Amino acid sequence: MLRYTLMRLGIFAGCLVVVWGAVYSGIFPRGFGDSNFLWVLLLSLVLSAPISWVVLRRERDRASERIVSRVDRMKANLEANRSQEDVADDTARAQSQPS
Repeated sequence: MLRYTLMRLGIFAGCLVVVWGAVYSGIFPRGFGDSNFLWVLLLSLVLSAPISWVVLRRERDRASERIVSRVDRMKANLEANRSQEDVADDTARAQSQPS
C-alpha cells in the first residue's frame, strides 16, 4: 500500500512540475490574482488522477488483494477467539451448575 501511495505521489509531483512550467510559460492560463498556486495544484490533481488510474492499475490490484487477505485473516482470528470464549464460558457454566 505504501508503494502505491508513493507512486501516486510521484505522478502528482511530476504533473505539478509540468503544469507549473506550462502555466509560467503561458501554455496554460494563469489563475486570478493570488490564486495562481491553487490553480496549479488543482490542475495538477485533475491531470494526475486519470494518469494514476491507468498507469497504476496493476499496483492498485495488488494492494487490494493484500488488504483483502489481511481482512480475511483478521476475521478468522476474531472468529477463533469468539469460539474459544464460547467454549470457556460453556465450561464455566457447566461447572458452576449444581448437580
